[in-house]
Amino acid sequence: MPSALDTPRGAAELAESLLPPLGNRWLHTQAVAARAQEVSTAVPHPDRGLLVAAAWLHDIGYAPQLRDTGFHPLDGARHLEALGAPVRLVRLVAHHSGAVYEAEQRGLSAQLAVYDREDSPVLDALIYADMTTGPAGQSFDFDTRIDEILVRYEPGSEVHNAISKARPYLKDAVERTRIRVASQPT
Repeated sequence: MPSALDTPRGAAELAESLLPPLGNRWLHTQAVAARAQEVSTAVPHPDRGLLVAAAWLHDIGYAPQLRDTGFHPLDGARHLEALGAPVRLVRLVAHHSGAVYEAEQRGLSAQLAVYDREDSPVLDALIYADMTTGPAGQSFDFDTRIDEILVRYEPGSEVHNAISKARPYLKDAVERTRIRVASQPT
């Protein structure tokens, strides 16, 4: 019997069934999951497994067989929902890394709004993990990661516009996570 999707093991199994053919996307996903584990002290103990599971699954919407809208947070969330994944996991995937900004650029705000966004240490830590990990799993600081995205996507594209608008929101989430990790006893 497969492991629960909101556990690191179950999420890793699902991600591994979809993402390895995507090369760098798979490397990125593995590194984001590792980074989420590293900063899991930023979230309440009962949410640590959920954070790492969301990190494993945050980019599954890129898998060609899941592509519907072409907007990976939404396509990934819809797939997880169809699999009966827990609501919080679905919402975290739907709203990772400022997805609301890109949904607006793509005209998909209403579809994304079906999934409530939780403003929480878990979402912040998921953003931290994604926004400090490069496209092939490199460890980046926040500004390097944002700059890399802005170079990879041409000015005027949906992603470029969304990341430009989302930058302050994303930076705040990363900073809140840094503070939470630093405030934990060693």
